[in-house]
Amino acid sequence: MPARPRAVPALTPGVDAPTWPEEFAERYRRAGHWRGETLGGMLRARAAAHPDRIALVDPQPERRSWTYRRLDEAADRLAAGFAGRGIGPGDRVVVQLPNVGEFVEVVFALSRIGALPVFALPAHRDTEIAHFCSLSGAVAYVVPDVHAGFDHRELAERVRRRSPALREVFVAGEPGAHTALADLPRDPAGPLPGPEPHELAFLQLSGGTTGMSKLIPRTHDDYLYSVRGSAGICGVGPRTRFLVVLPAAHNFPMSSPGWLGTLYGGGTVVLCPQPDPATAFALIGQERITMTGLVPPLVALWTDAAARGTGDLGSLELVLVGGAKYGEQAARRLEPALGCRLMQVFGMAEGLVNYTRLDDDPETVVTTQGRPISPDDEVRIVDDDGRDVPEGECGQLLTRGPYTIRGYWRAPEHNAAAFTADGFYRTGDLVRRTPSGHLVVEGRAKDQINRGGEKFAPGEIEDIILAHPAVRDVALVAVPDEYLGERTLAHVILRPDTDPPTPAQIKAFVRERGVAAYKIPDLVRFVDVFPHTGVGKVSRSGLRSAAASREQR
Repeated sequence: MPARPRAVPALTPGVDAPTWPEEFAERYRRAGHWRGETLGGMLRARAAAHPDRIALVDPQPERRSWTYRRLDEAADRLAAGFAGRGIGPGDRVVVQLPNVGEFVEVVFALSRIGALPVFALPAHRDTEIAHFCSLSGAVAYVVPDVHAGFDHRELAERVRRRSPALREVFVAGEPGAHTALADLPRDPAGPLPGPEPHELAFLQLSGGTTGMSKLIPRTHDDYLYSVRGSAGICGVGPRTRFLVVLPAAHNFPMSSPGWLGTLYGGGTVVLCPQPDPATAFALIGQERITMTGLVPPLVALWTDAAARGTGDLGSLELVLVGGAKYGEQAARRLEPALGCRLMQVFGMAEGLVNYTRLDDDPETVVTTQGRPISPDDEVRIVDDDGRDVPEGECGQLLTRGPYTIRGYWRAPEHNAAAFTADGFYRTGDLVRRTPSGHLVVEGRAKDQINRGGEKFAPGEIEDIILAHPAVRDVALVAVPDEYLGERTLAHVILRPDTDPPTPAQIKAFVRERGVAAYKIPDLVRFVDVFPHTGVGKVSRSGLRSAAASREQR
């Protein structure tokens, strides 16, 4: 299929994806933060510097490995294949692959032609994928054949019927009615039309606080600055062997320092197919892993398993913990249990990332969530009226800087609320700052739910439950959970004179609507009324407080 002609640009810079004012962009270039690098160019440079070093290992179902040269060549050939199917600069491609080598190849291949991956997670289903395709205007969708017992080819067929712009479905594995990803690679006919460093590299997913996830536009320049800074702080180098335990499309395992930071530093990335201790510990021993990143619920599983003497963790030197706040008492247990150092990470896909440092004292490491990557990360902590609070007091975190976005993709109304007039991002986190500049996360001002590091908006699931014929009203809130950090509780008011469903039936109703499993309510409680605020809105804080009181009885 020849490349399609373009009568109009695929996207409008600054409109589809708000960007930094030129005075800020110039400041970041002068400071050396933005160095004119692209993702594809970064891989090319590493392949030239150490072509025969192992870059990537995929251990399942049989061990496959890529040298830097082989990964670079594979990206070129797959990029030529994508281009031959009409995918070009600015086109959006939803990528929903698990932790397999093809994921890394696809990301670099799309980068080589200036197309934009839209990163979906393996757990996403019909509702989310159709939304991502619609919002992004995606022309292609990349999936596995079957993952964790779920047939993504059937999902792709359903989504394709709902998405007029979606022309292509590429499958890693047996393609069924679609196109096999393995059939695409071809020798490039000439130089590939790579992107400019200031252009968009990909679209990530926000956790969302209202409705479905927003899309986060990241440029090559800004994202690679975050990657480079993270790799430096974490001490990534040629001997680093990083185990990607969390889904590789997540911002945390991608860039903190993640697989991109490891490749940037010339190390080796090992993909872990499942995060359970049995799988991960075996790979740590076999591949002599030195570094990995985990969310708090996984750390609890790992520390319990390690206490039972499971696995050889002798090579492990550093575990980064992020995605949700890591409590002090749990943090104190990590190093004795796993026999390695802890580094806390607090950040967001929208930008700002904080790390404790390798030279921080032990108390700072277990009691704070770190300090920013960059000297040009601007942090304000404000009260409800937007006034700066006294140093050391708790308030809402605002930030702007060289790798914090200036707006979400095609969301002007949301951007007006999420960003201040002078470009600070309203994170929704409640923090305080220590004299050393480290941040301590105290909670969130927003109603976003963070279940074990997976973030989503309650309104998305409330809308689904409201579709049940027996439901009159619903309010979904987070309640504390020792393992997950937060679990979800759906308060449901039923309609009179209907056949009342059970909690299990409400959960099944949500599951049948095709959403990710982590969004299905953990608990369902039937109530007669909701508490309300003085202006008549449902008081979510009142619901959370009532739930916490019941838990303590």
